[in-house]
Amino acid sequence: MALASALLQVMMDAVRKTARPMLRDFGEVSNLQVSRKGPGDFVTAADIKAEQTLFELLTKARPGYGFLGEERGMVEGTDKSHTWIVDPIDGTTNFMHAMPHFAITVALERKHPDGTAEIVAGVTYNPVMNEMFWAEKGKGCYLNDGRIRVAGRKDLSESLIATGLPFIGKTGHAQAIKDIHAVGQRVAGIRRLGSAALDFAWVAAGRYDAYYERNLNPWDVAAGVLFVTEAGGVVTTIDQDGDPAKGAQILAANPDIHTALRKVLQGG
Repeated sequence: MALASALLQVMMDAVRKTARPMLRDFGEVSNLQVSRKGPGDFVTAADIKAEQTLFELLTKARPGYGFLGEERGMVEGTDKSHTWIVDPIDGTTNFMHAMPHFAITVALERKHPDGTAEIVAGVTYNPVMNEMFWAEKGKGCYLNDGRIRVAGRKDLSESLIATGLPFIGKTGHAQAIKDIHAVGQRVAGIRRLGSAALDFAWVAAGRYDAYYERNLNPWDVAAGVLFVTEAGGVVTTIDQDGDPAKGAQILAANPDIHTALRKVLQGG
């Protein structure tokens, strides 16, 4: 049985406490108060409430840490070397439609004296399935109490790939369709389930062989980058240069198919 560190216990406790009222809201999804944040992108009352709960719990546990959330943006802390990166509900559209595929995701970024930064811990929790994915740098990746690893398939044609599609009003539709057309001819299947955080976690668990997407945000990818690398996978940008942790574009895969899939996405 895996034992999580005190830091990870703080993170797990925060997401579990946040999940309790969220599950009640999920059970009464038709009664949720919903406001438009942009075309095709919604913020539910549960989303806002969840981020507030996470902010309060994490700030209490680690006073001074910064906080970057999808809803409130950046909140500077007195400790400039640590920042929580949070998405209170990744898969909001699924949540709104009573689809049990969404997650709470929290990562901790640590900045070094030379100005570089890295994700040192992350958790992603699907409360409906009661699946807690977690990792700490250098210590492996876990699902609940068991260690997980990326799949070992070597042939791209046998691989199951995950991706995302831009919602209404967001740029990138043409490129996304082009990517699907190119990749779809070379793999066993493509899935688009609507939660980037869980796509990463499922690559780490070997359920998917790879995941790619463009136009992401740091809170979409922070925990997931750590999961996949700690599970033995490779995470890069789709193009040759760039920091995958920034979220602009991402390719996470098992090592044996990473190069082949990257070549396809680059137009090769």
